[in-house]
Amino acid sequence: MSLSSHLQELKKKHRSLSDAVEEAQRAPGVDDLHIADLKKRKLRIKEEIERIQAQPVH
Repeated sequence: MSLSSHLQELKKKHRSLSDAVEEAQRAPGVDDLHIADLKKRKLRIKEEIERIQAQPVH
């Protein structure tokens, strides 16, 4: 997998998690721990995206 396709895949996962967080926050009775877990996963992906983008291109 090329770096750019990996980056695109991470961005898709980030968008998907973002949508899931929004949906969970709107839904009644959703466990706060579940929402926190989604947010943590989203943050980890965002940090990985930023690390990849910060790498110098050879």
